[in-house]
Amino acid sequence: MEGAIEKRSKRQREIMSRLRSGRTLSVTALAADLSVSDETIRRELRALEDHGVIIREHGGARMAAPVHEGPLHQRMEENADAKLRIARAAAELVPDGGIVFIDAGTTSCFIARQLVERRSLTVITNSLRVASDLGGINNNRLFLAGGQMDYDYRAFSDHNALDYVRGLTPHLAILSVGGISIERGLMDFHPGEAEMSRIVYATSRQVLLAADSSKFGRYALVQTAALTDVDILVTDKPLDADFASAFAHAEVVVA
Repeated sequence: MEGAIEKRSKRQREIMSRLRSGRTLSVTALAADLSVSDETIRRELRALEDHGVIIREHGGARMAAPVHEGPLHQRMEENADAKLRIARAAAELVPDGGIVFIDAGTTSCFIARQLVERRSLTVITNSLRVASDLGGINNNRLFLAGGQMDYDYRAFSDHNALDYVRGLTPHLAILSVGGISIERGLMDFHPGEAEMSRIVYATSRQVLLAADSSKFGRYALVQTAALTDVDILVTDKPLDADFASAFAHAEVVVA
């Protein structure tokens, strides 16, 4: 049988699916469509509003304006102090000679900068910035997943890049994330980057997730993995009780 949390998560996904038409839908219509009470719908709408994904209106709700991430250089400036602290702590977990995948997220780019003193790394990445920072130095080997470049991300995540990464098996993956939810798990804004993360979660021996505190309780567009898929979490603030419980299986490092 489905548990209460699974039922609520499924119901919220169904509500969001119906609201993606762009129309405002009434509580009564949603309740009839999902065969639940008006009060149940109101409760789910309150939860979705708290996550910032819908806007409740009198007697109904509509989707909030979609959240988009800006170009890389703009995102590099957001929460930069927290990302730098996270990067320094995460870099301590990467040994000389390691085989490491580093994704194209901004926090991962900060971490790459902290690895310039490491020697003999094997670096696998889809990020042009990471490749530029770590390729050609200190006897490193670089494997760059190529294809059509996304200029906002300065990265590659089309089918060519995905196929390339699918065949590699890093010891450690350093991944970023767009949002972290107790109910929905890990999420990203970019479908290609989300698929890249899914592949690396499946092929890496160990996954280090680097996420500043703004990502917790935040919804993004595409699910990538479960919270239980994370082996090491590096963040900038202590977790609240719910997230501490959800990441109890992982090594949690607070920078």
